[in-house]
Formats: sequence, structure tokens, C-alpha cells
Amino acid sequence: MPNLNLKADEIDLPTSAGAGTSFTEATLVRLVNTAAAGTNHIVTVQETAGGTGVGTFTLPGQGVEYLEKVASWTVFASNAAVRGTKVGFTN
Repeated sequence: MPNLNLKADEIDLPTSAGAGTSFTEATLVRLVNTAAAGTNHIVTVQETAGGTGVGTFTLPGQGVEYLEKVASWTVFASNAAVRGTKVGFTN
């Protein structure tokens, strides 16, 4: 079973397209919605901060997802209750 390799401190996701973060060129990001169960927030991935959207997904309250992305792509959320950090996996 792979081990989680933390590569940075966890941050609140920005809440606007122009402020989107690449997590210092991360290719794998751990995201958590710290809001109560039932409080869903939208996560958006874009090619550059304020640039062309790649896609969106709903992160449920108390949910955790691992997002694999192109290093330069940026991420923002509909609410700062969504937090993220740059991670990797090791054996």
C-alpha cells in the first residue's frame, strides 16, 4: 500500500478564478471539504489562473479527493472551506 508523501502545508483554496493556485506546480493535490456533511462545494480546474476552464466537480462536505493535474493548471473552489496540499505517493 502506498504511503502519502506531503510536499507542502495545507491551504484554503482561493475562491476566484483569477486567484487560482497551481500548488507550486503540483501534479497531485489532496483536497478536503472541511464543511459539514451535506455542504457541497464546487472545485474548478483551469489551464491558468483566470484562464480556460478544464472542468469542475462537486466535493461533498467532509469529503476528500486526490486530484491529478498538469503541473501548470490551477485550482479554486466556491468556498474557502475547501483546503488542499501538494502530495505524492511512495512505496
